[in-house]
Amino acid sequence: MERHILVVLPHPDDESFGLAGTLAMHIAQGTQVTYGCLTLGEMGRNMGIPPFATRVTLPAIRKLELEASCRAIGIQDLRLLGFHDKTIEFEDRDLLDGCIESLIREVKPTLIVTFYPGYSVHPDHEACGAAVVRAVRRLPVGQRPPVHAIAFSKNHEEAIGKPDIVNDVKDYLPQKKASIESHRSQFQAAELLGSQQWGEQEFLDRFGTERFWTYPID
Repeated sequence: MERHILVVLPHPDDESFGLAGTLAMHIAQGTQVTYGCLTLGEMGRNMGIPPFATRVTLPAIRKLELEASCRAIGIQDLRLLGFHDKTIEFEDRDLLDGCIESLIREVKPTLIVTFYPGYSVHPDHEACGAAVVRAVRRLPVGQRPPVHAIAFSKNHEEAIGKPDIVNDVKDYLPQKKASIESHRSQFQAAELLGSQQWGEQEFLDRFGTERFWTYPID
């Protein structure tokens, strides 16, 4: 059992699709989870269907949605790290890496989860994962926790191989579904889900397994 997992992702709802079941599973086993979310997703293009958010109100709405998602999963410690959506790749590296390093040193995780640099599609995902790797590498060799990375770009397995960790999370689909549905401003309009109502089997087929790759830190 992991003692403490640190999740570092850039946007509200990044925790929902590929990770919520795994986190709920670990939390049920007694693991502490800290989630460092880099931004509030304030540049997200979706405003709900029908629209109920505006560009001005979206950050506050997404913050509330993120908090609801964390409650659904059971995450005990949410940290809002205060960076700006869609600009992570342009942030000062010392500032970004130092923020993540400080969080690692504070919570002393036994495992870190983030996106796999180069294989996670969105520029913020890529930059977040790269920053986590750099921050871990700042630590002395004996103090570096393992990093499990989420990858889903096209043909990623051809480059990095099959996942090292495959978790069956079917017993935690209620928490995962509640996490996804917490993000109301993004959920109905998201390309992945659309506005359709899914049956139980379809949801199980799509989301019942979560996959991770161990990133080579050393």
